[in-house]
Amino acid sequence: MKYTRLPHTNIRISKICLGTMTWGRQNTEAEGHEQMDYALEQGVNFFDTAELYPVPAKKELYAVTEEIIGRWFKKTGNRDKVVLASKIAGRGDYTKFIRTTGFSKDAIISAVEGSLQRLQTDYIDLYQLHWPERNTNYFGNRGFNANIIDPWEDNIHQVLETLRDLVAEGKIRHVGISNETPWATMRFLEESKVHASLPRMLTIQNPYSLLNRLFEVGLSEISMRENIGLLAYSPLAFGVLSGKYLDQIKPRKARMTLFPHFDRYMGETATAATAKYQKLAMENDLSLAQMALAFVNTRSFLTSTIIGSTNMEQLKENIESMDIKLSDAVLEGIETIHNEIPNPAP
Repeated sequence: MKYTRLPHTNIRISKICLGTMTWGRQNTEAEGHEQMDYALEQGVNFFDTAELYPVPAKKELYAVTEEIIGRWFKKTGNRDKVVLASKIAGRGDYTKFIRTTGFSKDAIISAVEGSLQRLQTDYIDLYQLHWPERNTNYFGNRGFNANIIDPWEDNIHQVLETLRDLVAEGKIRHVGISNETPWATMRFLEESKVHASLPRMLTIQNPYSLLNRLFEVGLSEISMRENIGLLAYSPLAFGVLSGKYLDQIKPRKARMTLFPHFDRYMGETATAATAKYQKLAMENDLSLAQMALAFVNTRSFLTSTIIGSTNMEQLKENIESMDIKLSDAVLEGIETIHNEIPNPAP
């Protein structure tokens, strides 16, 4: 395993992060525990979860994933071996069963305390805002609607004050954002620069893959100049970049088979790009999944790549991608395809 550090800290984390959003829905508790056992044995010491998980979100399954992780911590005593990240759900129609108060002070405190109880821990190493509570372009929206009517009020200062108090209490150690835009990323960073007592956002968890490289536009420069590290989620585009959905195949128990409304990476142009990447991988004796992950791992703005697996074979292949070095010819081939079909799945 290769390691980096959580930006602005001495916390050593693996460049592969174990994602957990399928545990409790696509995966049983026993399978989630098996994944954590294996990942830790392979040197993966960074786990990411959220109160929202498992996904798709469902009222009767609220926060089950955190509970699964908490029982593993209790059973194994491995809490001190893991750098743990979790997230508070933002405002949204499909998560209104969680709360409708966005990132108010009471909402953040309640969310953190609930996660701590479920995770059976006294602290969360990295606590993240899962997505903006304002209307903007995220979750597959390519651009910002300039005519949007948004009653949102800028409460970034209050959010950071609440997070600061939770850090002071020892309940969380560091903070990050997720599914954010360049504007808000700089807005958070500038607020903590102007007000030195406020915590600094250390990471941004956004989608990044061969099918979605929009992070490179705006956010990558912010990441490099401000040292806010990317935690890349969906590096395999919900499994599309394994190639298993090509030729209109619908594998049994696969994510897109079970939840076809998650079609963010299944459009016509995305499928065409995937076929091209598959051909490039095969020509270079690589699996598409490992080529796709190895590409993400090469990015200079990357802090960690979040992998998610529904079986052990996938998990092993994903972790092994860290040892793959792509040739110049493969990297050139990737850029050629990207220039032909840029960002087909925002």
